[in-house]
Amino acid sequence: MAEKISTIREKLQAATVEELPVLFSVYGPDPRAGVQAEIARAKKRILSYEKELERTERLKDYENKYAAYAHICGIDEVGRGPLAGPVVAGAVILPKDCDILYINDSKKLSEKKREELYSVIMEKAVAVGLGYSTPERIDEINILQATYEAMREAVGKLTVIPDILLNDAVTIPEISVPQVPIIKGDAKSISIGAASIVAKVTRDRLMVEYDERYPMYGFSSNKGYGSGTHIEALKKYGPCPIHRKTFVTHFCEVDD
Repeated sequence: MAEKISTIREKLQAATVEELPVLFSVYGPDPRAGVQAEIARAKKRILSYEKELERTERLKDYENKYAAYAHICGIDEVGRGPLAGPVVAGAVILPKDCDILYINDSKKLSEKKREELYSVIMEKAVAVGLGYSTPERIDEINILQATYEAMREAVGKLTVIPDILLNDAVTIPEISVPQVPIIKGDAKSISIGAASIVAKVTRDRLMVEYDERYPMYGFSSNKGYGSGTHIEALKKYGPCPIHRKTFVTHFCEVDD
């Protein structure tokens, strides 16, 4: 008796890309249209996987260019634009033989995919450092200088000293390590992309925690950015302790 199509579907879906060719040889001769449709769907998985391998290899162009450096560190920040919450910077040194797929600019990834990749990056990275600049510090020295401080802190927290920094667009002052600023680097360098993901997930989790403390602003959904509901809450309730006073003066009165 022939296997049920539903059973074959489950086997194909559960198989890794490497295991699929064996299943194709087993079920390929099955003339049923449903089986052939499942095989065609599985072959698309392989094609998609191969395209991702190619994209990831292109994402290593800068890492390959500077391969003479033992420890290449990607740097990125998240949170320069929000009205509330900290700026968070990530510094990530990936292994030379990094095989993590789907790394990209964190803004191009779903929340679920970022969380998945965060776990993989934290497991496989040679070193990860995180830096923070509080709303108070942002108000005190301005957002750009606060971002630089967070980046320097992230580099300083690495357990392995980097030999070169690949930065998303900026050159960080007061750092002696050689630096390479790359415009839109989080979509062009696997190291910067990894740093972008780590920083984004870390900051988003913080904003969810702040939402429990200050629920009227909707931080769990807007992450501190100026959404319509967030601005309306500012006008109604005024700023809370994690708002950046220099960012919200257009929407509400701020105590000195």
